[in-house]
Parts: sequence; structure tokens; C-alpha cells
Amino acid sequence: MKTVDLFAGCGGFTTGFERAGFSTKLAVEIDLWASETYHTNHSETTLLTQSICEINPLDYLIPGEIDGVIGGPPCQGFSLSGNRDPKDPRNSLFMQFVRFVDLLKPKFFVMENVTGILSAKTRENKKVVDIIRNEFIKAGYKLCVTTLNATDFGVPQSRHRVFFIGVHMDYPFSSTQLLPKPNRFQKTPRSLWDAISDLPQIEAGEGQEFQEYSIPSQNEYQKIMREGSDGIRNHISMRHTSRLVERFSQISYGQSVKDVSPEHGQRKRGSAESLSGKVFSQNNMRPYPNQPSPTVPASFQSNFIHPHLNRNFTAREGARLQSFPDRYVFCGKRTTMSWEKHLSQYQQIGNAVPPLLAEEIGNSILQYFNNIKTIVDVPNVEIEQLSLF
Repeated sequence: MKTVDLFAGCGGFTTGFERAGFSTKLAVEIDLWASETYHTNHSETTLLTQSICEINPLDYLIPGEIDGVIGGPPCQGFSLSGNRDPKDPRNSLFMQFVRFVDLLKPKFFVMENVTGILSAKTRENKKVVDIIRNEFIKAGYKLCVTTLNATDFGVPQSRHRVFFIGVHMDYPFSSTQLLPKPNRFQKTPRSLWDAISDLPQIEAGEGQEFQEYSIPSQNEYQKIMREGSDGIRNHISMRHTSRLVERFSQISYGQSVKDVSPEHGQRKRGSAESLSGKVFSQNNMRPYPNQPSPTVPASFQSNFIHPHLNRNFTAREGARLQSFPDRYVFCGKRTTMSWEKHLSQYQQIGNAVPPLLAEEIGNSILQYFNNIKTIVDVPNVEIEQLSLF
């Protein structure tokens, strides 16, 4: 089956779906560095590095040629022009995803977003999720909305995300058969240390762009991560001041910068003698090694410190927690300053859909269409209860 990946980022969705057996024919990503990462790892896919608003998909594909459209439109960027509601998703990039689906008429689509979208409302107090459902219904699709936790699908990270999964009206629809089922990792989730214990235990400021494996893989997950790889990439630790290293040494499991004594507290920018007035509990947090990692966000370069070493995670350690294979190369700068416009390696990794989760979704969809003749159409109660706008 063939897919199009929109808002593709560095390629997490594509990687997972390709592991499931899909072929990605077209991808769209506006960020230069994320696009470079995507192309480096998926060179056979036609990649458009430009605004999705400028693209006519029919210039590249014909309706019905593509089986599925996947992607995660950013939840930011709602229009502020005129009198339109800036909280209304119809004024956002989400509608570009709908436009591609409407024009290409695939068998299915999968759209990912943050859980906050479930409680979001417009200025007129309309639920955003209802508006999104209705736009897909008008495009000719039956759909379900579900929240999945990556740790239930073999990813060593607790990461809840919302997925809109739709099937064209021409096909029978059963959400219970369409959705992926939590696998054997639901009861015994993979831990943070399961994910990274075989990587070189480098100190702050150490590491190289490529390193050979120094020890054998220690478990099944590490074997999966090493498939097709001759070594470790993007495993370079950030350089920290001695003050910061000392602060890290005072932080125990489950603690963060808010738990250290004032002498080790966060300082104001540009003033080493003054304590910062703002201390964020998620900064410099040391997670428990025997549990799944907390959610890896785009800002994870400062969110977490290594469970045993006094430094932040490397990009590769973050990639392992997101289930990117070791052969996957991340391009662009490792980190960026706030005024730099492109996505750093850390941001690319944190923004991505975990490939192993995407693979499970892809497997479920493949099985669904392989058995389409046995699927009994179930009335979509959610659709019946909606009023079209």
C-alpha cells in the first residue's frame, strides 16, 4: 500500500509505516533541517520542502493512486486574520491535511495530534475535535478518534497522543477492528534503561558523530534498534559548566532543578550570582531508569538528565526513547538558540511520531484492508450525533 506523509518532520511516521510494509510516495516538510534528515533516511521518497499551502497534490499523484495519507499537522498556527476565530481549526494548517485527503481520495488517513486537542474549544464554545470530525465527514470519510500511549506498543516512553483514523465511505467501517491493540508490552513496558543501557556511557562534552558498538546488545529492544546499523550516530553529549554538572549531581530519581538547594539553583541569564525567579519543575529532571521514560518533548535537551551520569541526554539517547533505529541519521544542528528558525536534532526527535507506534498502527490498517471482505460495517454513533456546520 502507498502513502503520503504530510508535515513529515524527520520521518517517524514514514519509518513506522515502512516497517509495516507501506511505500511512501510523497512527503511534505517545510523545515530545511528536518527535511534534510528525512531525505537522508528516505531517499526514494519524493520530498517537497516547501509550504503545504503552495502544493497541489494532483501535480504529483492522481486520485485513488494513494492508499493512505498520514501526518501530524501542528496544533499552532491558527489564523489571526480578519474576524475569524484563531482557535478554529478550519483556519489552521489542519485544513491542508483535509484538502490533500479530499483531493487524493485515499482508502484511509491517520492524523496525529496532542491530547490537548480533545478539550480545545473555539471562541463560540464549539469543540475543536467535533469540527475536525465534521470536515473529514464532509470529505467522505468515516472515522474514530482515539488516544494511544506509545508505551503500550513497545516504545520505552509514556507518550499519549490523539489519532484521528478514517476510512473512505466506500469501505465498511469498524473502529474496533481498525484500531491497533495494545501488545504484550502493556503489562511489562520497556524501560528507559532497556532502551539506552548499551550506548557508550560518555560524560558531558564527550562523544563522536559515529562510534562503534562497545558492548553487545543487552535485550530484544536493543537488537531491534541495531538492525541494519554498523554503529552509533548522533551520540554527542552537550558541554556543561562545572556549576551545572554539580547541580545535576544533587538531583535524584524523580527530582528536578526545583528540588536542589539554593546554592545549586537555576541562575538568571547573564547573572551567575542571582537566582532565577522562574524555576520549571520539568527542567533537569532525572527519570527513573527502571520505568518508561516520561514524554520526550521537542525541548528534551534541557528537560531530562541521564539516569546515572550528570549530563543531559544525547540526541541518540532521545532517538532510542522514541524508537528510531540506530541507522537513522539526524541532520542539522544538535541544538539551536531561540532565534534560529530551523528545527534542531533534538526538536526533530521530540516532535516525531515514535516509529514503533506508527508501525503498529500501520500493521493494524494493513490487516484491516487485507480482511476487508469480512469487516461488518458498524454504524458510527459519533457521526450520527454530530451536527454539520
